[in-house]
Amino acid sequence: MTSRRAIEIWPWPLHRRIAKRALDVAVSSAALVVASPLLLLIAAAIKLTSPGPVLFRQPRVGRGGRSFWIWKFRTMVEGAHDRGPAITASGDPRVTTIGRLLRRTKLDELPQLVNVWRGEMSLVGPRPEVPRYVAGYSDEDRSVLSIRPGITDLASIAFRDEESVLAQFVDRERAYVDVLLPRKLALAREYLRRQSFTLDLELLLRTLLVVVQPNAGHHVPAR
Repeated sequence: MTSRRAIEIWPWPLHRRIAKRALDVAVSSAALVVASPLLLLIAAAIKLTSPGPVLFRQPRVGRGGRSFWIWKFRTMVEGAHDRGPAITASGDPRVTTIGRLLRRTKLDELPQLVNVWRGEMSLVGPRPEVPRYVAGYSDEDRSVLSIRPGITDLASIAFRDEESVLAQFVDRERAYVDVLLPRKLALAREYLRRQSFTLDLELLLRTLLVVVQPNAGHHVPAR
């Protein structure tokens, strides 16, 4: 297994790490202020249309293999984890009406701006996984834990329609582990090799594009 020291080594020099963190803090702070009316509107819509909490939290593995709580707007009925598989696919009856809209537009991810502000995540970086999946990472895969996970990355754009893909399989959990996760990790490693501020800005712009035009994000190759 990769040592704790190995996965804590950040590929960027200190001054670039500071600049990236400064950008994360500045953008997340501004976004939370600007988007606050929308956040309140979404919270009210969730509360008024289905019983349960407004926010959903789940343990994820971040930089250096450390766990943290990731936050999202709740998009499923209360107690959904007791009513079906852990992996969600298109057409899942546990997803609420407002939840389908939030998932389609990715607005359910907005609370992760708080994770970014707190330093648990970055705006751009490999998407954080749940501990049980990380436990099966190879040494090569664990290299992605050397940097903060992000709200968006190459895999987020390439697999914009992930739920539709998983809906084609009977065993969604196995399909995710055997089919999708290896591809997502390959793109995460590709980001690790190519990372730069230019790439980060490109990915942020492309993420906004696929929210507006979903089909624009399909089939993103690893270069």
